[in-house]
Amino acid sequence: VVGHPKYQESKRIAIFLSMPDEIQTEEIIKDIFKQGKECFIPRYKPHSNHMDMLKLSSGEDISSLVLTSWNILQPSDDDSAREEALAGGGLDLIFMPGLGFDKKGNRLGRGKGYYDTYLERCMKHPSGKPYMIALAFREQICESVPVTENDVQVDEILYEDC
Repeated sequence: VVGHPKYQESKRIAIFLSMPDEIQTEEIIKDIFKQGKECFIPRYKPHSNHMDMLKLSSGEDISSLVLTSWNILQPSDDDSAREEALAGGGLDLIFMPGLGFDKKGNRLGRGKGYYDTYLERCMKHPSGKPYMIALAFREQICESVPVTENDVQVDEILYEDC
C-alpha cells in the first residue's frame, strides 16, 4: 500500500480504523503521519447513512476516540474541533473497507450506504472525487456482488497476490 503511486502522490487520505475481520490499517496510518500527509477517519451517524471524514492530529490521537456500538473507534459526537475533509481541501485518496468485492470494482459494504452517500458529497466538492482503493483479503474477491444504482465502484482493489 505505502509504495502505491496514488498513495505516494496523495496528501489528504481517508482511511478506516479496522475491525478485527478487516485488513488491519494501523501501520498505514502510522506511515501517513510519518510521510507528513493528512489523515482522516470516518465518523458514522447512527440511525442514518451520514458519515463524515474527520482529521486525526497524530497516530496517538486514536487513543482519544470512543468505541461505538459496532465496536468501531471514532471521534465522539460532541467533538467539533476536528476538520471535516470536505469543509477543507477535500480528499485525494480514500481507503475503503468492505465485505466482498468483484473485479469490476463493485463493493459490498455493511448495508447502510455510508461510503456511497459520502462519495456523492465528494463529487460536489471543488477538488472532485478522490481515488478509491478497497483493501481486501483474497477470499473477499467474488465473481460478482449485488449492486444498486446508488453504489459507487471503487477504482482499485488491493489484496494479496493481486
